[in-house]
Amino acid sequence: MFICYDSNMKNKTVRVGIGVFIFKNGKFLMLQRQGAHGEGSWSVPGGHLEFGESFEETACREVKEETNLEIKHVRFGAVTNDYFTDEDKHYVTIWMLSEWASGQEYNVEPDKCINQEWYSFEDLPTPLFLPWNQLLESEFIEKIKQQL
Repeated sequence: MFICYDSNMKNKTVRVGIGVFIFKNGKFLMLQRQGAHGEGSWSVPGGHLEFGESFEETACREVKEETNLEIKHVRFGAVTNDYFTDEDKHYVTIWMLSEWASGQEYNVEPDKCINQEWYSFEDLPTPLFLPWNQLLESEFIEKIKQQL
């Protein structure tokens, strides 16, 4: 979607979100969201980029905070530009790729996550978090699928 500049938008903020694929045994971990925009939808672990953090640092921190897992080989996977019309929120989502290093996943933040399950691209849960719509149509998706 292309939006021409509108002076009513000058006080709006674009946030940076980080989504993290954790690959393990041909699958990746997905969480069902709760208590935030996109409630009830599924996505990979992630959160907001904090001031001064690299994408890799954010990925490691968010995965640990949400799942208790340690990850390795953290690298860039994709970027999407996501406007949530119903909530009037705008995010640039940086999709990071990683490998499971250690730990047993569990729901560290039950106020933010209902469920955690391992999935493949052939059996994605529904509904998916809005940024997935952009990701699945992007030039990056085939490259990400090859990581499994």
